[in-house]
Amino acid sequence: MKQKLIILAMCILTSTAVSAQKFALVDMEYILKHVPAYERANEQLNQISKKWEGEVEAIVQEVETMYKKYQSEVVFLSDAQKQKAEEAIMAKEKSASELRKKYFSSEGELYKKRQSLMAPIQDEIYNAIKDIADQKGYQLVHDRASAGSIIYASPKIDISDEVLQKLGY
Repeated sequence: MKQKLIILAMCILTSTAVSAQKFALVDMEYILKHVPAYERANEQLNQISKKWEGEVEAIVQEVETMYKKYQSEVVFLSDAQKQKAEEAIMAKEKSASELRKKYFSSEGELYKKRQSLMAPIQDEIYNAIKDIADQKGYQLVHDRASAGSIIYASPKIDISDEVLQKLGY
């Protein structure tokens, strides 16, 4: 009998604690689509990326040209000339690889540029969400856009438009 009462009391306390929590959802994709600074930053990143891809591609094209030239002349070259041409091709390939790594690696220039452009926008959105959560007493605000496990969520708890209003959009 005592065990049943203890279990019942624990269930009541647990359900009371759970029901007191307030949740909200935001759709970060929706919010970011409505923030002009994000679109400008994205466009700037795309332009930089295309420029750097062009630089890398130019070196790769040079390597291909050097290799084709080497293949067409290989029968006429001495061993020393072959060695020199092969080393030049490998050096050019290495420079293309290093440039690609410099620009596009996980710690490369594009990543750093993305961080410098996006961090202020993300911080501003985070602060707006935090302010709304503090004002309305939400213990948890979940991103609907990145939540594959949410099957259904009531539109009543989506505060994305409030976040946009707080940001001035």
